[in-house]
Order: sequence, then structure tokens, then C-alpha cells
Amino acid sequence: MSEAKAPTSAFAQLLQARLDARLVRIEDARGETTIEVLPENWVEVARLLRDDADLRFESAMDLCGVDYLSWGDAEWDTLDVSSGGFSRGVEGETIGRFSWANRPHPPHIPNRFGVVVQLLSLKHNRRLCLRTHCTDDELPLLASLTPVWPGLDWFEREAFDLYGIVFEGHPDLRRILTDYGFVGHPFRKDFPLIGNVEVRYDADKKRVVYEPVTSVQPRVLVPRTLRDDSRYQQAQAEEKARGGK
Repeated sequence: MSEAKAPTSAFAQLLQARLDARLVRIEDARGETTIEVLPENWVEVARLLRDDADLRFESAMDLCGVDYLSWGDAEWDTLDVSSGGFSRGVEGETIGRFSWANRPHPPHIPNRFGVVVQLLSLKHNRRLCLRTHCTDDELPLLASLTPVWPGLDWFEREAFDLYGIVFEGHPDLRRILTDYGFVGHPFRKDFPLIGNVEVRYDADKKRVVYEPVTSVQPRVLVPRTLRDDSRYQQAQAEEKARGGK
């Protein structure tokens, strides 16, 4: 059943009319439009967005995976500001602190892994964010969009490499950034910040060897809290005061 919000802009209303029940959500925020669809409608919606004369998103500019495991969490909120400034690091609670099954998550994030595609219509000079969630958290699986936009080939390989999202029907799905023997997916939130192994050259064996990490302690480098940015509303108010739209 569709849970799409009522569209606000003319473009959002057009998307609502064309996609109808295929839409799960539609959002207009900060001048950007985002639509979310069910994974079973992923390829069908992509083809419609590309081929419909009133939409005509000929180009897919980017595709990335998302891990919502620690969405909205922050380990910085309880800390006092130090004289060291933002560059200070804090120790994480534990490497295994994340558990999707045991943490509360908003209803609009039904599953741990998602995929986001940034689309561009040259004909209509529009951009659109297309998003879906993989239904299986243990083995995230999604149909490949390479038959629709062939340029997404390496982007899907990157999402597979870093997040472990499998794109069914991809012509050559293999790692693209990490080593061929790499174990795990480094952009997953439960992947240790320090990694699992370290690499060094062994002079005695005269080759590169992999060893368990022993020299670095885990720590949190940046906050993960999502905070509202008022600069967009301020810019709109200033533009309106100058007589703009």
C-alpha cells in the first residue's frame, strides 16, 4: 500500500500522477525532490522515469548504498566542548554496539540497507533523487539498473564492494576499490573503524602479509547526528526581501 505524502510542487504532482501506487514516499525539501519506491518496482519506475516524455531522466549521475544501522545516533551529545576543538576524537562504546534488531528506527526506514540514485533530466533541466530499501538485511539484494542506465555499472560495483549490496543482473559484479582478498564491507556501520587486518611487507617472507590489527584503538571521529540547517530558509527569506520569487 502506498504511503506517499501529498505532493506540493508541480513537479511532485507530476511524479505522483505518473507513478501513482508505485510510490511509497515523495518529499520536497530545500528545493530537492526525493521519491521512494518498493524494490519490486525499482526497474519499472527507472524505465518510466527515463522514457516518459514529461519526465525524461536520460542520465543517472550517481548511485550509492546506505546503511541506516546507526541513523540518528550520536556519541557526541553528552560530551563537553574541549579546548582541542572539533579535531578531538572520542572512544566508541564498543565495536559490536550496533544491532539493527534491537534498536528503534523510524517507520519510514523499514530495512537496514538502501540504495539512492541521483537523476538528471537534460531536456527539462530537473534533478531527482530515487531511493529504495533492500528487503533482506542479511543479504541485501536489488535488481541492477545497468539495463536502464549503463553508466551505473561501476557505481553498483562500488555499492557492492563497500556495503555488500548485491545487484541482480549486473554484467560484472565484483569488488572495485578493495583488494580481491578483502573480507567484509568497510562502509557498513558495524565494520570496525580500524578494520580487521593490517598489511605490511615481510622482509623474511619477501611478500606482503596480512595480520590482525593490533596497533590502533577504535574511536569515533565525527558526529553522526542529523541536524537541521537554517541557511536554506535564510537564503529564501533574503531572496524574498529583495523582491525575488
